Amino acid sequence: MDVTRSCGTLVHPTSFPSDYGIGDLGGKAYRFIDFLEETDQSIWQILPLGPTGFGNSPYASYSAFAGNPYLISPDLLMEKGLLDEKELVRHRVPQTVSVDYDEAYAIKDELFRMACARFYERNDPDEQKRFKKFKSDNSVWLDDYVLFMSCLIENNKRPWNQWDEGLARREKKAIDAARKKLDGRIKSQYWVQFEFFEQWMALRRYANNKHIRIIGDIPIFVDHNSSDVWANKRFFDVDETGNRLLVAGVPPDYFSATGQLWGNPLYRWKELEKDGYQWWIERFRQMFTMFDAIRVDHFRGFDAYWEIKADAKTAENGRWVKGPGEKLFKAIEKKLGKLPIIAEDLGVITPNVVKLRDAFNFPGMKVLQFAFGDPGNGFLPHNYSGANCVVYSGTHDNDTSLGWYNQAPEPEKNYLREYTQSDGSDISWQLIRLGMLSVANQAIFPLQDFMELDGEHRMNFPGTTEDNWMWRYTDRMLHELDRNRIRHIIAISNRNARDARTDSNLSDIHAEEP
Repeated sequence: MDVTRSCGTLVHPTSFPSDYGIGDLGGKAYRFIDFLEETDQSIWQILPLGPTGFGNSPYASYSAFAGNPYLISPDLLMEKGLLDEKELVRHRVPQTVSVDYDEAYAIKDELFRMACARFYERNDPDEQKRFKKFKSDNSVWLDDYVLFMSCLIENNKRPWNQWDEGLARREKKAIDAARKKLDGRIKSQYWVQFEFFEQWMALRRYANNKHIRIIGDIPIFVDHNSSDVWANKRFFDVDETGNRLLVAGVPPDYFSATGQLWGNPLYRWKELEKDGYQWWIERFRQMFTMFDAIRVDHFRGFDAYWEIKADAKTAENGRWVKGPGEKLFKAIEKKLGKLPIIAEDLGVITPNVVKLRDAFNFPGMKVLQFAFGDPGNGFLPHNYSGANCVVYSGTHDNDTSLGWYNQAPEPEKNYLREYTQSDGSDISWQLIRLGMLSVANQAIFPLQDFMELDGEHRMNFPGTTEDNWMWRYTDRMLHELDRNRIRHIIAISNRNARDARTDSNLSDIHAEEP
């Protein structure tokens, strides 16, 4: 992926300030885009935008294609005349530095119920025309998804393989009966997705008009309790009733001594290959409709993936199995053109993974928190073999840079201090400076590091399921950021977005909006 030398910020929309318990795609999202423009940045990187399931994780979604309803802004619904000011006032809550998911879901479910009813009642011709086009353009996934979610809610969100057997097996009689019985829920789910994509695409246009590229995130695996597996069982390693047979994870690594047992069903790659990987092509097509580029999570799994028995208690006892490799990306590239992809190539990386990444010119990732202690460490800037990489201080799975430093072994701290010729008192900015001045084409930093926040503001602890994905900032925290300092380091490292704006081609793929 060829890009202009540039930089940006990693922050998920749930972290934005809002009056409804969770960040959304309303005014504060636009204010964040303005902040990027004010500081000469040209990249906004986010986590997956799908509807979240277990643990509120963006990486455990009910769909690989749909959008998260709870990112819909009630304020923007009011602007469309679907809610009124009094209704919003009654549902507003104080802004905090963490998401209250239960409260946010309750607030928005009630507001959405009212807004959805008005949407169908007013039957605006122009709006209905867009709505009809949206349903038609996204029929490859949308019809299955709205039925799945309606059934899921009807079954108190129990996994689909615990539903009525006929529905779990998608027998025609059961499907027809569910569509009839759940017609109201289905209409609501159609509307919610329509509103999400209306708001998201408007925000993306706003960012692109300011020459800011949005980098999305595509998990390699999908959640078992998802419309994807329910509607496409032949592509996944589940039995006739939907029970998982083999699941995904990673062996023991930096983050966990027992590995990470993700539990996602593995793909039946030979079955996917029969129609030229069409499901994957449609998945990438959807992502390139939403984003200018994509970070592909766990990229190494396309070369070889860690296979674990579904009844295992940890990820320690598994085996590496060969993945689809170049065949998959050649099939996608043939249909969609050159792929603006960032390969998340962290963890156990073999020469074959590097070969696969480089065959398509995908930049890999350099995480500075992994760098210190050994002069030959590949994450140290002086060891970067070229500019085709993306440097980070840390990712959503890391501690904040200050939190990491406070917990790091003394040899690592000492090496960092010597490497940066500093006393360690300004550690977040020392890592930002290293990344900015590196040869990497793109430099991206979590917003927490620009804000110099400690470990209490961490986003995720890999291998755990509680108290993650909750971090938020306040209006004041963004306002107090030293914009001059950010602009200065961008200028001296030749990452000024104004220079990048001479190239109007924000993406190698120009997809139509949904």
